[in-house]
Formats: sequence, C-alpha cells, structure tokens
Amino acid sequence: MQSFDNPFSVPTFSLAEPGPDQRWSTWFATMPTQRGPRPFPDWLVTSSAAFDTELGIVKTGKEADVHLIERAVPGDATRSSILAAKRYRGPETSDFHRSSQYQEGRRMRNTRDSRAVARGSAYGRGVTAGLWANAEFEALCRAFELGIPVPYPVQISGTEILMEFIGSGMQAAPRLAQTRPTPAELDGYWQQVLGILHAFALAGFAHGDLSPYNLLVHEGRVVVIDLPQIVEVVSNPNGMTLLQRDCTNVCDWFVRRGLDCDADEVFGTLIGDLF
Repeated sequence: MQSFDNPFSVPTFSLAEPGPDQRWSTWFATMPTQRGPRPFPDWLVTSSAAFDTELGIVKTGKEADVHLIERAVPGDATRSSILAAKRYRGPETSDFHRSSQYQEGRRMRNTRDSRAVARGSAYGRGVTAGLWANAEFEALCRAFELGIPVPYPVQISGTEILMEFIGSGMQAAPRLAQTRPTPAELDGYWQQVLGILHAFALAGFAHGDLSPYNLLVHEGRVVVIDLPQIVEVVSNPNGMTLLQRDCTNVCDWFVRRGLDCDADEVFGTLIGDLF
C-alpha cells in the first residue's frame, strides 16, 4: 500500500471517476498532523484510488451532524471500510450554545478571531465551528493514545472529522441509555465507565458532558464519544463542576437500574487522580 505522508508526492489515481454521492478520498488532501495516531489501523484505507461514498445520516445535533461514509477502492473488495463523518455546521445553522464554559482556559492566537467569537458574529460562529472540530480531533487522538476507548480518529479536514464507525455493518451501536442490561452486564458496564472516568482524570481532564447518551455499547465494550468540550480540570474555572456533573450523570443512570454507586464518592476518588 502506497504511503502519502509526503504532501508533495503525486498520487496515481484510477481511471474510474466518482459518481453521485461520491468524492475522491480526502486522505491525500490532509497533512500528517491532520491524521490519526500511528500506527494506522489495518482496516484504514489510505489509497489515492479510493472513493468516499455517502451512505446517510447517523445522527443530527445542534452543533454537528454525523454521516456514514464508505471509503473504498473501486473493484477491490479487500480495501473498504465504513467511517463516521462528524461535520460541524456552518455559521448559518450552528448553535454553540454552551461553548463559553468549556472554552475558558483556552486561548486563540488570532485576536481578530477571538473578538469575532466573543461578539457571536457569523464569522465568529464559523471560527467556533473550526475550533470545536479541532478540539474534538485533538481530544480523540489524545484519548486513543492513552488507551481510552474512543473511535479511532482517522483525519480532520476543515470542520469534518472522519473517525472509526462503532457498530455492525451499517447499524450504529446503541447508546448506553438505550440498553437494557442484565445485572451482570450492568456491573460490567459500570466498571468500564469508571475506568473511563479515571483515565481522563489521571490525564488531567474531564469529559465535560459525559452521560449515558454519549457512551456506546458495542459487543460488550463501552466506547465514549462526543469530546469537543473536554476540559483541563485545573486550568478551567468550571473544571471541577463539570467533572462532578460527569460523575452525577452516569451514576444516576446506573443507580436507577439497581447498581449501588455514589457520585460523590466517585468524584472524590477522581480528585485524588488529579492531584
């Protein structure tokens, strides 16, 4: 398989042309810093002959929509993979309604951008979309490298993040909130969620919006998603509040299903991880 880490190399494309709802793979258009951690997974298609085919929308949200994409080399069934494309919305439709509490402690080098974001202008909302996309991609890369169960971050291009699709075939994995686990499964899920909380805290972070709605369950494995609002607990004035809210959100769900866990106790152990 040819490598395209050199942005000045010339790709050799196939004679086929993209059809409706297709585009050339955007892998070649990205710089090495815009790609996920090495080593790249075996399932990842990096060929310049590959097409990205739109398969539909998986999820709509206030700030972004998640689409399903097949990246494949035409005529070669061995080089094909399903990806999730998270696309942050443009300034006309985005609604970054809670961004300020997460962005405290983050700084922008461009003062014009900083002023535009503060004013909430159309340009500022466009800047915010890019900031959130980059923040999420960086958080996914960092979490993946730390061994936290997140979708593998394939690449970022503008306000689009391509990542591993968690599911079977084209069926997305259910959210934790949608599951009806047995007592044994419930305990197993809790141990995994607790491990996720500790892993973030040991690295100095809080997810910032953790709940049963952004935890997926696939073949018994809990995977955390939606990371644009991740915060450094110490540098963000809201860090402790957000960390405690993460604990409360997940503990409440498990308690309602009969598991004995205490949000305050979990929060206390996470503070120990931080310091």
